[in-house]
Amino acid sequence: MKKYIPDGIICLLVVGLIFGYLGRIMGVANMMNTIMHTAFDLLINTCFFLMAICVITGALGKIFSKFGVVSLFEKLLRPLMKPLFNLPGTASLGAVLTFLSDNPAIITLAHDKKFARFFRKYQFISLTNFGTAFGMGLLVIVFMVGQGYTTAPFVGLFGAFCGCIVSTRIMQYFTCKVYPDFRTEMAVEVYDDEKLAAVKGEKEKKGLFMRILDAILDGGKAGVEIGLAIIPGVLVISTSVMILTFGASKTGDFTGAAYEGVELLPWLAERCSVVFEWLFGFNDPHQIAFPITALGAVGAALGLVPNFAAQGWIDDNAIAVFTAIGMCWSGYLSTHTAMLDSLGYRQLTSKAIAAHTIGGICAGVVAHWVWALIG
Repeated sequence: MKKYIPDGIICLLVVGLIFGYLGRIMGVANMMNTIMHTAFDLLINTCFFLMAICVITGALGKIFSKFGVVSLFEKLLRPLMKPLFNLPGTASLGAVLTFLSDNPAIITLAHDKKFARFFRKYQFISLTNFGTAFGMGLLVIVFMVGQGYTTAPFVGLFGAFCGCIVSTRIMQYFTCKVYPDFRTEMAVEVYDDEKLAAVKGEKEKKGLFMRILDAILDGGKAGVEIGLAIIPGVLVISTSVMILTFGASKTGDFTGAAYEGVELLPWLAERCSVVFEWLFGFNDPHQIAFPITALGAVGAALGLVPNFAAQGWIDDNAIAVFTAIGMCWSGYLSTHTAMLDSLGYRQLTSKAIAAHTIGGICAGVVAHWVWALIG
């Protein structure tokens, strides 16, 4: 195909078909106005709200790290690692750090030889799936609680935990099947104690007040960076999903206002509603938009929740499932390639994505059925 038709022409045809479809139904002027108004409203009312949460949770996470709370959690969680995830106990530190920040935190940690020396290669590679399942977990839970849901987000946390087990174990199986030698080979061959000791250095001698202030400011700054990083995903992905999810105005006409659309996703979801109802307990076809968006960016998926709640399309069961899938998937389609490339195992990207897709679905199923039992 590429031999005869340049990529540019294919791109123009695809873009033309998409906008032609939307413009034919909504009208070109209304379509453009809706896109701009929706993106602007998401920026003001969702992105800045998420950024504020990122700043607060970033500062809190930095305080936890500096004053030993992260180490405490790591010690408490360490006994669970081997029987549940088939990972060394030190992997629990990665779970805590990614829960407090974002998926790439596990890769930063993995580049530390002192951390990596405990892992065999197949376990080391599965850290991509393991860390992603906890990425931005604190942000997701705080956001859901802030929307007025108190119990369902924690049921979703349990579902994400189960999905993480499934995803990590499947990734380890895939890796060992493709590279059997990785089952015995260590991730790091050389461990230089003297070099690591020199890098560690001496502990900074600062007063308590300055240590707290440094933690708050450094964590808040990191939160701002995360908040800025999620803006493109929220604006582009959420706007696209919303225009395919919502319908016309209350009068049935298109006015160019924010959050109008062609209702394509609900129409598709209705055709297989039995599957989603049994798996996730979804009672409204609009709810399928959240998992689809979470594939690319969980921040963008969270941007759907306030509007869904205002429309009366979600309930506590949906929040539990959204939390589980949002945490477990955490935008893995947009991060797994870069994470595995950073570790040096880009060739296993398709395996990691397949494993995590299954893990995210399991997370949503567990959250739904647990909520059905206790809700």
